[in-house]
Amino acid sequence: MPIATIAILVVCALVFMLEIELPPDQMDAFVTDWGLVPSRMWQSFGSARYEAWLLPIFSAMFLHGGWGHLVGNMLFLFVFGRSLESRIGTVRFTLLYFICGIVAAFTQSVFAMHSDMPMIGASGAIAGVLGAYFIAYPRSSVTVLFPIAFFPLFFDLPAIVFLGVWFVEQLFSGTMWALSPLAAQAGGVAWFAHIGGFLAGICAGVIGRLRPSPPPRRLRRAPDAYVVWH
Repeated sequence: MPIATIAILVVCALVFMLEIELPPDQMDAFVTDWGLVPSRMWQSFGSARYEAWLLPIFSAMFLHGGWGHLVGNMLFLFVFGRSLESRIGTVRFTLLYFICGIVAAFTQSVFAMHSDMPMIGASGAIAGVLGAYFIAYPRSSVTVLFPIAFFPLFFDLPAIVFLGVWFVEQLFSGTMWALSPLAAQAGGVAWFAHIGGFLAGICAGVIGRLRPSPPPRRLRRAPDAYVVWH
């Protein structure tokens, strides 16, 4: 049982239910208080005010900005996290998840040091899961749904190709974002959190001596992952 994967998914869903139950003004204050605000973090970094810089690094991983944000992140977590957790165990998977989430938060914060926009979402930590999966199961099959007008197109890709293309997309988009004169105060996708988390996951896989392996036995007769390309 992928205990950690399911637990993270459930907690994220419950926190999001709490978010949407709040009035708009209270929800904005809630996200600002518990999200990671780079300018606030760097101003108090290393001080005894842990609630200002350390706590938001973790709490921000459980906040999401909408249904699409939540569902997209949880889909990737479930698809790739369950197989990885079954390979490395619940304890190591949990450590990997949060360590990659921390690296992702710092990576994005370095590129937006003066931003007052709260950074939220589990995508940085999940990117670390993708990076470790990239090392552990490069030969896995990923069934991709690519919508063309109203017609769904399904096709299979090796995980190493799918995740490789995904990472290149993050690099390109992150570079375009960083070159924007308003990048520091712009909202949107935290591209460098994805980049930092993914590279941290790869490093963790290499350091942990994860070797490429065939897909888990229970998945060999079917594609190992189902994702929507968007």
